[in-house]
Amino acid sequence: MPEASPPGLAALEAQLARDLQLLNLPPKSWVPETPGVWDVVVVGAGLSGLCAAAALRFLGIARLLVLDRAPEGLEGPWVTTARMRTLRTAKEVAGPALGLPALTFRAWFEAQHGAAAWAAMERIPRGMWMDYMVWYRRVLDLPVRNGVAVTDMRPDGAGPIRLDLAAGDPLFARRVVLATGIDGLGGPGVPAVVRDLPRHLWAHSAEAIDMAALAGKRVGVVGAGASAMDNAASALEAGAASVDLLIRRAEMPRVDKFTGIGSKGMAHGFLGLPMADKWRFFRLANAAQLPAPRPSVLRVSRHANARFHFASPILAAAAQGDALRVTTPRFALTLDFLILATGFDIDPARRPELARIAPHIRRWSDSYAPPAEEQDALLGTSPDLGPGFEFQQRTPGACPGLERIACFAFPAVLTHGKLTSGIPSVSDGARRLAEALVRSLFVEDRARIRAQFEAYDTPELLGDEWQVFAGEIDDAAA
Repeated sequence: MPEASPPGLAALEAQLARDLQLLNLPPKSWVPETPGVWDVVVVGAGLSGLCAAAALRFLGIARLLVLDRAPEGLEGPWVTTARMRTLRTAKEVAGPALGLPALTFRAWFEAQHGAAAWAAMERIPRGMWMDYMVWYRRVLDLPVRNGVAVTDMRPDGAGPIRLDLAAGDPLFARRVVLATGIDGLGGPGVPAVVRDLPRHLWAHSAEAIDMAALAGKRVGVVGAGASAMDNAASALEAGAASVDLLIRRAEMPRVDKFTGIGSKGMAHGFLGLPMADKWRFFRLANAAQLPAPRPSVLRVSRHANARFHFASPILAAAAQGDALRVTTPRFALTLDFLILATGFDIDPARRPELARIAPHIRRWSDSYAPPAEEQDALLGTSPDLGPGFEFQQRTPGACPGLERIACFAFPAVLTHGKLTSGIPSVSDGARRLAEALVRSLFVEDRARIRAQFEAYDTPELLGDEWQVFAGEIDDAAA
């Protein structure tokens, strides 16, 4: 029997509207207004920023604003710097749906394409995920301003945070959420051996790269992770003459440790672990390294002009005219272009909007000294966050108000677990963030809320609901 025609987005949106109505979402605003001040400003309108904004709206935060420097529809990496064909996340993961079935990608997809198409699809196409995020923002009517870049943040003790913008008047917010992605507290990690080379000869994988311009070129890719494979495959598919993968490790990483123990227990329990246990989890994961997905590696190896070189870190690199001469422990190689899939550094001072607060952010290296055999300098740069993702001061009292800024970005994982590392647990993270912000605002506003409580005098009973008994009671009859 042929499948019935898909119901369409209009039907799904009507169902979602009904679900929200039944759940009384979003509820009425309850935060006492501070004129000229937003209750929460979220910086970043990608996956994490939109999910955080929705979670806040669902808890009655109405004076809310989301900012993103990208044009509408280009937020996050999905249709800009990401180069995988499909998402790496399993299609069944609910992602940012916040417990609402009608808000899931699956519901959105099946409403348009049907259940059979869903069953036939192995993984979610990258561009389609961006289409879903655009719909998510629209159907929840999230308050996003695009083309807005924050240039400075100025905490002021118990007062609002001032946000300076690249254009226009500053904004003021009682709380700020940084939902700025994998490089939200730093930037691309670039090996020292490459930094001083002419910029037209190399790029980091997180940057815009004209793949078509690599046709007929000798391309090198540094790294063995998913990003390295995606970029190598993109260059090969664009017609590169050859692609050499320069891999520091002696063999390809094969096991994703966190996938093996991923669970709701991990999502909700990791925060309660002692620092030593959190450190050991991530140190072991770093030592094993995250493997690229099998389809991503096969996408590269299917090309005869792709070469995998293990135990081959770059020891030296020099420009030779319009080419690069790269030296590894095993060989030397001439390349026309080099792509660095070398991850990201956590260094808030690299970001202009964080430069003022960067020296005051407490890091794990300030709070935890691992045993000598467990040293990991990279982990030590992670921010040591509070239970609501809030920054903590390195020196108490040196930057009053810093705790009013929350880091809902990838660098939060060492404190909170993998709630900010992508699609799978983003709803769990957004709920934790939103509940913490609501709690902090309520406690801060307790005097105003108590005054509202004391002043509230709308009667439930009007006095006409009963009559005073005017007769006499006969005790004996009783």
